[in-house]
Amino acid sequence: MTNRKRIKSPLTKRAKRGFRGYPVATIALYGPDDRVATKAAVGIVEEEHGEATVLERWFAETGDIRSDLGAANEMLAFIKEHGARTVVITDRIIGCPHEEGVDYPEGEACPDCPFWAGRDRWTSESLN
Repeated sequence: MTNRKRIKSPLTKRAKRGFRGYPVATIALYGPDDRVATKAAVGIVEEEHGEATVLERWFAETGDIRSDLGAANEMLAFIKEHGARTVVITDRIIGCPHEEGVDYPEGEACPDCPFWAGRDRWTSESLN
């Protein structure tokens, strides 16, 4: 396993503060496998049991989005713009960066990310 050095993100500091009320900014990480995150999606949830009312995505053209301080600062500005009091970040990459029904047909595996075919997105374990 490689030890990738990641920058200390201002988002991590916000997330470590814990629950501070609504709105909540949720940050999910996606990548072609469970090691490199090439996409981050930030959703704003206004109330308990609510759905994200605003969603924005950031992509890394090269490397890992978690090491991109520019993207982290843009995400932080987005979060502040929408008045989020709490920030929550997934502790792992939770799936393919491509969107089902947009980048490939509904119900099929992504042809560009074979790692995720037949895998649980939360544990990365094979379902077969």
